[in-house]
Amino acid sequence: THPMRRIIRPTKIQYISLLICGLIVATTSILYSLKLSQKSSSTTTIIPTVKAMLSTNEKDKPTVPSLLSRSKEDIVSFLGGIYEHSSWVAEQLADSLASSSNTTAADEEQPKTVSELFRAMKEIVNSSSQESKLKLLQSHPDLCEKIERLSSLTDASREEQSRAGLGSLTTDERTKFNTLNDKYRNKFSFPFILAVRNATKYTVLSAIEGRVGNTVEVEFTAALKQVHKIAWMRLLSVINVENPGGFLTCHVLDTANGCPAANMRIHLHRLSPPENAGLIAEFTTNNDGRLSSGPALKGSNFTVGVYEWTFFVGDYFASQNNELTGTPFLDEVPIRFGIDDPEEHYHVPLLVSPWSFSTYRGS
Repeated sequence: THPMRRIIRPTKIQYISLLICGLIVATTSILYSLKLSQKSSSTTTIIPTVKAMLSTNEKDKPTVPSLLSRSKEDIVSFLGGIYEHSSWVAEQLADSLASSSNTTAADEEQPKTVSELFRAMKEIVNSSSQESKLKLLQSHPDLCEKIERLSSLTDASREEQSRAGLGSLTTDERTKFNTLNDKYRNKFSFPFILAVRNATKYTVLSAIEGRVGNTVEVEFTAALKQVHKIAWMRLLSVINVENPGGFLTCHVLDTANGCPAANMRIHLHRLSPPENAGLIAEFTTNNDGRLSSGPALKGSNFTVGVYEWTFFVGDYFASQNNELTGTPFLDEVPIRFGIDDPEEHYHVPLLVSPWSFSTYRGS
């Protein structure tokens, strides 16, 4: 051997140490691979619940014709909760559909739109006995109770009351509401009912304060109207309204110069539901003060929700040589409005001058 070369031989301890390190690395690698495999497997086997599918995918909801083509049991199961704890409404609807199917005018009598379906269910309630109506009113929960304690609530009621912020009443608000609620119950023998999905706790408190002074007859009718509103909102949330017949139009009139407001810029935003919020479109009025493109919303884009027009009136009046202040009294005019029925025509116009404006629900 070469006189300067030295052969280094590892000791037994070093051999063992190297072997242990190798085993640790191999074990860690195997465990990590198993973890990734389990994670991948669990991700691909998750099946969404029916409730989640209905809340996120409109196409998974049945249309009115497809729903009413099902068996009586399916119809009752699907519509049984539209009226609170009152599946008898859906049962009578299914029975009437079955009996009408034997007539020659069956296709004409069967509801085809969500509005027609609601009217049919509403008529069943309105034509029922006073005892049945009272029992329906008494089936609704107290709005003043904390959401987390309402184990008897249906899922729909829990969601409606949560949206109104009724679980966040302050101590003073809760005391006031409890006092009014006790007075209301003692007087009318049924709980205070308000369609709260799009209302705040302030609306609820104001409403019970205003209605507790009604006569029994007046309040019975008022409460039943609220029940119908709740049923309508629930029905809309579970039915696929394909190609609705409603649409949105606009017209701007210049009341200062007595003419249509031509060439005014307008923006349309959708504010709710939150998942669909955002700018929908930008428009410029034609010589008649209308939208040249026709309806601002129609077809599948015409959905229930809260919307807002923004009219750029400051720019418009500047082009008309109207005398304006350095800081315009009216610059951008927002008009927030709600669309509640996908089958109706909503005409939301603006009558405006540099110092005033008004609107109304037209058709």
